[in-house]
Amino acid sequence: MSSPDTVNTDPVLIDRSLCKACGICIAFCPKKVLEADESGIAVVAHPEECIKCRMCELRCPDFAVMVRSEGDE
Repeated sequence: MSSPDTVNTDPVLIDRSLCKACGICIAFCPKKVLEADESGIAVVAHPEECIKCRMCELRCPDFAVMVRSEGDE
């Protein structure tokens, strides 16, 4: 768990309050960046593999996934 002073720099952000653990984002990721946690919620397991194709963001039916742009902090 990250401390309040830690900035999340993952290329993909998952809003856990919106994610219903359907697994669509995980299935469509061509680089297998995402995995399910113990409750089925998507997590960024391999951020270094992300190519920012946005497939996860585009396919999420609940708008729980956001891919950062190059200029985002």
